[in-house]
Amino acid sequence: MSKDRIDLTNQFLIAMPGMADDAFAGSVVYMCEHNEKGALGLVINKPISLTVGNLFEKVELNLPDETLAARPVFYGGPVQTERGFVLHERLDEQGGHYNATLAIPGGLEMTTSRDVLEALSHGAGPRKLLVTLGYSGWAAGQLEEEIGRNGWLTVDAAPEIIFETPVEQRYERALALLGIDPRMLSTEAGHA
Repeated sequence: MSKDRIDLTNQFLIAMPGMADDAFAGSVVYMCEHNEKGALGLVINKPISLTVGNLFEKVELNLPDETLAARPVFYGGPVQTERGFVLHERLDEQGGHYNATLAIPGGLEMTTSRDVLEALSHGAGPRKLLVTLGYSGWAAGQLEEEIGRNGWLTVDAAPEIIFETPVEQRYERALALLGIDPRMLSTEAGHA
């Protein structure tokens, strides 16, 4: 790994207004992993028509927490859109660990195994979570190239934007971390 390689793990990618890819237009992506092999993230601001309760019904699990059941499932990205991803707070030692979990530096975890859903169905599991179908993935060097073409802004992630900020405010709040008002962004790069 070269010393000048950027690592965007635990950062937000914020799509610039001129983003040509409709899958990412207006998106805020939480970066779960970024290394020399590529990058993986989850879009945190694009709810789909499915609720967490609907998802639990599809996988034949009961979900007694009505507040959680009413939450939307999110479009995590265009890769493996039939697969679920749960972004959640890190659990303490007593909280349990799941079979397929990626610990993200900065305090969050991403789990893809059914056991996190089973824990939630029994009233256990993480309290702060976001459920997506699909993820966003980039091959080695691809994300760096998109950033170089002014496709994305990056900033250190703030968990409160993921878990506490209303969905419709997440893009603006992520930009505010950079001190940017979205009305000030141009859709064209390199023009004053």
